[in-house]
Amino acid sequence: MKTKLLWLLALFLSPVLVFGTETTTLDTGDTAWMMVSTAVVLLMTPAGLALFYAGMTRSKNVLNTYAMVVGAFVVAFVAWIVAGYSVAFGVNDNSTLQMFTGGFNHILLNGINWTDLSGTYPTYVFIVFQGTFAAITIAIASGSIIERMKFSTWLVFVFIWTIVVYAPITHMVWGGDGALLFDAGALDFAGGTVVHMNGGLAGLVLAILIGKRAGLNKTAMKPMSIMLTALGAALLWFGWFGFNGGSAFGANAIAGLAFLTTAFAPAVAAIVWMLLEYMTYKKITLLGAVSGIVAGLVAITPAAGFVDVSGAFIMGAVGSIVAFYGVIGLKKKLGYDDSLDAFGIHFLAGLWGALAVAFLAVKDNDLLWDGPLKESGDRMGQFFVQVESVVVVGLFTLIGTVIVYYIASFITNGARVDEESESVGLDESLHGEKSLNL
Repeated sequence: MKTKLLWLLALFLSPVLVFGTETTTLDTGDTAWMMVSTAVVLLMTPAGLALFYAGMTRSKNVLNTYAMVVGAFVVAFVAWIVAGYSVAFGVNDNSTLQMFTGGFNHILLNGINWTDLSGTYPTYVFIVFQGTFAAITIAIASGSIIERMKFSTWLVFVFIWTIVVYAPITHMVWGGDGALLFDAGALDFAGGTVVHMNGGLAGLVLAILIGKRAGLNKTAMKPMSIMLTALGAALLWFGWFGFNGGSAFGANAIAGLAFLTTAFAPAVAAIVWMLLEYMTYKKITLLGAVSGIVAGLVAITPAAGFVDVSGAFIMGAVGSIVAFYGVIGLKKKLGYDDSLDAFGIHFLAGLWGALAVAFLAVKDNDLLWDGPLKESGDRMGQFFVQVESVVVVGLFTLIGTVIVYYIASFITNGARVDEESESVGLDESLHGEKSLNL
C-alpha cells in the first residue's frame, strides 16, 4: 500500500520533477494539440502539396515536380533549425535591426533547452511547428517554375531564401515586441502574408527570371493525373486544420473557431469556382473544384481565428473569385508562365484575405492583436495597417527573391536546364527515373 501511494505521489509530481519550477504552466492538452497540429501540417508538404502539384504536371516531369516539393521541405527545415528560427524569433540587441530581423543568439537552437516552454507547451514543439510553415512556403513557389529549373539550383535557392527572405518576414509579422509589422498591429492569424503571399510572389518572380517553358502555347501540356491532384488537395485540406487550428497555440475556443472557418470557407469557395467555371465554359471540372478549395483555404488563413461564419463565407467566396480570374485572366493578359498557378491562387487569394480581415474580423475577439481594430474599433485604421503589411512583405519578397536567385544561379552555374533535358523530361534527364515503368 505504501509503495502504491509513493508511485501515485511521484506521478502527480512528475511534471515538477521533470520541468522544474516552470512546469506549473505546462498544459498537457495544449501540448498534445500542438504536437498533433504540427504532424498534420508536416503532412501537407511532402504528401499533400507534392501530389497536388505532381498530378498537374506532364508525365515526363512528375517525379521531378514531386522531388522539388520534397527537396524544398527537407532543405528548408534544416535551414530553419540552423539559422531560420533564430532570425525569425531571436532577439536583436540593436532596436533598429530588431524591427526587421531577430538576432543570431539561437543558431542551431543554441540556448534553448528541452525543458523550455512556449506559453503552455514545449518550445521545441513551437520550433517544429513554425519549421513546417517555413518549408511549405518555399515549396509553394516551386509550382511556378516546374519543368525547367535545375534541381541543384533549386536546393541552393531554398536554403538561402529560407534564412534571408522567409525568416525576416516571419520576424516582422510574428516576431513580437520591436518587430515592425507586429508592433503596427498587422493581423495575420496563420500566414496570409508570411506564407501565401510570400511563397506565391516568390514563385512569380522565379517564373519571370527563369523564363517560359519551351513550347508553351504551342504544344499540349496536359496534366498527368487530376486524381493525384484531387488527392493532394484533400490532404492539404486535412493538414490545414492543423495549420490554422494550431495557430491558436492551444486546445482552446479560438482553435475551435479556426476549425469551423477552415471547413466552411473552402467549401463555399469550391462552389463559387464551379459556378464561375460553368458560367464561363459550360462545364464543371474536378481540377476547378479542388482549385477552389485551395483558394478558399488560402483566403481564410490570415483570418481563421478572427472572423465568424459570415466573415468566413465572404472570404471564401471572394477569394475564389479573385483566384479564378487571376488564373484564367491575369496570367493570359500579362503573359507570365506560372506553371501551376502558385501566384494566381496563393498570392492573390492571400492578398485578399490579408486586406479583408480588417473589415471582417470580430471586434471583441480575445485573440485580436493590439492594433487599431482592437484598441478603438477603427477598421479603416486597421485596413491601412494591413496595406502596410502587404506592401512591406511584397517588396521584401520581390527584392530578396531576385537577389537569392542570382546567387544560387551563380553557385550552380546557371539555373535553367538545357534544351535537351527539358525536351526529354526532367524525370529521366535529372533523376534517371520514370513515374511509370510499363
